Amino acid sequence: MRTEVVEKRLASLATLSCKGRRINGLHRLLGCPRLWEQAYETIAPNKGALTPGVDPDNTLDGFSLERMERIISKVKDGSYRFQPARRVYIPKPNGKKRPLGIPNADDKLVQAAVKLVLEQIYEPVFSKNSHGFRMGHSCHTALAQVLRTWTGVNWLVDMDVVGFFDNIDHSILINLLRKRINDEKFLRLIKGMLAAGYMEDWKWHATFSGTPQGGVISPLLANIYLHELDVFMDKFQTRFRRGKGRRQLSEYAQKSDALYRTRRKITKLRSTGRETEAQELVKYVRVLRADIANSQCRDAFDPTYRRLQYVRYADDFLIGVIGPKQDAREIMTEFRAFLKDTLKLEISDEKSGIAHGHEGVDFLGYTVSTTSVSHAMRFTRLVPQGKKATSENGDAEAPKTQTVNQRAPSGRIILRAPRTKLAAFVERQRLGNYHTIRSEHRSELENNSDIEILTLYNAIMRGLAEYYSLGSVWKTDLSPVHHVWWFSLMKTLANKHKCSVAKVCRTVLTVHEGDLGLWVESSKGRRFVRAFKTKHVQTKVRTEVGVDSMPRGYQGMGRSVFMDRLHARQCGRCGVTDVNLEVHHIRRLADANHLSLMVKVKAARLRKREVVCRECHKAIHAGTLQARLDSLASVGAG
Repeated sequence: MRTEVVEKRLASLATLSCKGRRINGLHRLLGCPRLWEQAYETIAPNKGALTPGVDPDNTLDGFSLERMERIISKVKDGSYRFQPARRVYIPKPNGKKRPLGIPNADDKLVQAAVKLVLEQIYEPVFSKNSHGFRMGHSCHTALAQVLRTWTGVNWLVDMDVVGFFDNIDHSILINLLRKRINDEKFLRLIKGMLAAGYMEDWKWHATFSGTPQGGVISPLLANIYLHELDVFMDKFQTRFRRGKGRRQLSEYAQKSDALYRTRRKITKLRSTGRETEAQELVKYVRVLRADIANSQCRDAFDPTYRRLQYVRYADDFLIGVIGPKQDAREIMTEFRAFLKDTLKLEISDEKSGIAHGHEGVDFLGYTVSTTSVSHAMRFTRLVPQGKKATSENGDAEAPKTQTVNQRAPSGRIILRAPRTKLAAFVERQRLGNYHTIRSEHRSELENNSDIEILTLYNAIMRGLAEYYSLGSVWKTDLSPVHHVWWFSLMKTLANKHKCSVAKVCRTVLTVHEGDLGLWVESSKGRRFVRAFKTKHVQTKVRTEVGVDSMPRGYQGMGRSVFMDRLHARQCGRCGVTDVNLEVHHIRRLADANHLSLMVKVKAARLRKREVVCRECHKAIHAGTLQARLDSLASVGAG
């Protein structure tokens, strides 16, 4: 298919999906090379681009247009077969290990191409309460939604699915895909991904359920699977909702009426010149206003008012209930039954439960809880008038307004950084001991330059501060960590220079605009690198869902500069033209052993690639590239 036809078709998928139509012709879209080029660009910069699957030679290093065409041909005629994923285990915070399935590079490319098509269908219909593994969404967007809309929550229902990624039922997933996709060849391709199995200890294991964590398409398939739960919860929220608002307490209403009547009386007294009596009532008004400010306005346990809040990040769920605890128990029972009967998933009894809002629960690295003290709100209201007021010339006067204080119900959401996670962070980064507030130096960094040490330490602390900057009192929570981090940095520099910490502050570091740091010469001139402080984090009031990501939109399949270099068929090293080119990934650790720490970090972040001919690619890996270039230069000179 022509590229412009494919682009037009992809752009129309969102509209068709929103209308609820089943979409066909998706398998034919996979015959467009430009789609595969875009798929390659989405996975090539990833950290696992050079991580091999069961075949150690099948990585993205050596990618070429010819290799891509062979894959497209096999996918089109239905002969492509997925290889089993390589099973590895990574440690979890609780000491257990999480299984990961690492597919081959060719399988990653096919998954990325299928993912591009599926995203156009499902992203427009996903729930606003779903935030995991979606462009324009993140942990912060989920937490910001909780902060913005969960005020007044009485109970927090926290539930954890037992081995979610390993227990996704393949038949249920395919049937869910059939609701929107009317293309069996496309669905058979997805079935092949799911049934490829995995290799562990050189033994093949079949996969009758689950999507391997580590696969390119697994997060999207997981969101499609749990989209049914999001739809169920949306309907449940509507059914659970009762009342337009909490009823006003009679005691508060009486005090407000008394305040209004007293103010009217003061106005009358002053109009008749009885200022002394008016001043006595003004003192009473002050006492009455203070009493109202400390009184609760609405009934937090109004039996006629019910609300349900729900947010999901991948397989992490959190439900907020405004109502009695019995309602929370019933919600948890229905939630558990739906997962078991419809999606064949089990809820962990150990990790799930109902907590009062004041107790709080852990969600996405934060402790989510509610305040036990109500907070005052200021708002402007119209002053009631007995007769229609008019001005001297007979025109109607503008209605008078009055700014008053009102005590809202308790239950404002607050986010705190858990001490256990902060202590684990300090230990993991080998900074010292969080509980005793004692720092340790990192001897392995002493051979690096001062600016490398400072840059590495800044990255450690800034990453933590940026994540927890959404917290209600995040600077207070991170203060002990920053103290340990600061003296760990100072001790590391002191051990490098064989001096005291005080001397480091006086001689090694420089004071500039009130901050300690180092001056460094760069390609852009001389600049000052500050030692990180929490004040350097720019915090903003987050009110929108997309707090830290750009909104999603269809960007088209414009060819990148990198793909243009591949199509140009000219080697980037020797300059030979009209040859088959390959991509050399220069992120291998062996390629950067002789480089400084800063260059290694930059190379790891950029995942730099080169377009070279096959002979130069072989020479790079053999370490004989310079000899080859010298030989070609001598031949050209002759």
